[in-house]
Amino acid sequence: MSDSPETAVLDRDGLDGLIKVLVAGGRTVVGPGVRDGAVVLTEIAGADELPFGWGSELEAGRYRLVQREDGAAFAHTSGPQSWKNFLHPQREKLWSVDRSSDGALAVRPGRAQQPSYAFLGVRPCDLRAISIQDRVLTGGHYEDSGYRARRSGAFVVAAECTVPGATCFCVSMGGGPAADAGFDLALTEVVDTGGHRFFVRVGSEAGAEVLAHVPHRRADAGTETAARGAVDAARDRMGRAMPPVDLHALMGDSLDAERWDDVTSRCLTCGNCTMVCPTCFCTTTEEVTDLTGDHAERWQRWDSCFDLDFSYLHGGAVRSSPRSRYRQWLTHKLGTWHDQFDSTGCVGCGRCVTWCPVGIDITEEATALHDELAARLHGEQEREETKP
Repeated sequence: MSDSPETAVLDRDGLDGLIKVLVAGGRTVVGPGVRDGAVVLTEIAGADELPFGWGSELEAGRYRLVQREDGAAFAHTSGPQSWKNFLHPQREKLWSVDRSSDGALAVRPGRAQQPSYAFLGVRPCDLRAISIQDRVLTGGHYEDSGYRARRSGAFVVAAECTVPGATCFCVSMGGGPAADAGFDLALTEVVDTGGHRFFVRVGSEAGAEVLAHVPHRRADAGTETAARGAVDAARDRMGRAMPPVDLHALMGDSLDAERWDDVTSRCLTCGNCTMVCPTCFCTTTEEVTDLTGDHAERWQRWDSCFDLDFSYLHGGAVRSSPRSRYRQWLTHKLGTWHDQFDSTGCVGCGRCVTWCPVGIDITEEATALHDELAARLHGEQEREETKP
């Protein structure tokens, strides 16, 4: 038996009890479910709605659901959505204004009372993504008040990764399959001869309070060892890896690389990578009016640096070529993000690889840029050494 009061074990009924306690506490519980041939994030009311027995097969530009014999609930990899869909929604009304018959204007805030979310099944890479968006959207002088309201009330139940996908590369981005911080409760699923159960770690006082109302038993040494062993094994089974170099420096030294022409000959500039990325945060605003002109609304919606108008200034777009737009995305994500936010903008979840319609692989592109730079520097050195 573990002596730690901060660990426990839930069975399937206990997992259902956890969801029921969160719902009873007035929270909107969001977790993984199966819909339209993918694991998606959706509102759930009980454990039966989780994707028990479903896994996923991934490759660049390819995603398929597959059935599993072990009946595991969290043995799938990340689907097309991330938690930013709820914390930083795709479209949000900021305000509306109405003009009365006497010409007076009445302005009303558009943001309604924000839901109290409970996120169930948050992967460690997505925990890191949430912390990055916290820094971007609430850490500066101009914070996103809607994001802060949704984020500050969110209860987070992590699901540690034991089955990494072929497009996962979190370890090479400084993360890993273990949940280290940012959660209220962390679950590690164990399916073996001892049964189907979930090893639980408490990460906050709120997590301990919720767990106290959920049917559970004290963590035994066998379950804890199996859980930690499964996570450790996953660390060595990543499907992808970034080159082990300073990516910030690499991006800065590769602005004129020929590889940009190669990748953008394949890139559709569709923006899928920015839509599925759990850290991309760019937005624009748009105003809409009714036919009378007496009612107007301002909406905030996601935007993408792949959009031709994203860099529009008076006289035209600054980044008019696909080459310039792809280069902006990659060099910002892996390079200048450090200058703005003191961290990388990539957590290694692999969504941009999986959901790219032409299968462009960010790890392959970074490796190619590194190889090209190394060859160029080697050539320069050789020429310097052969000078008379």
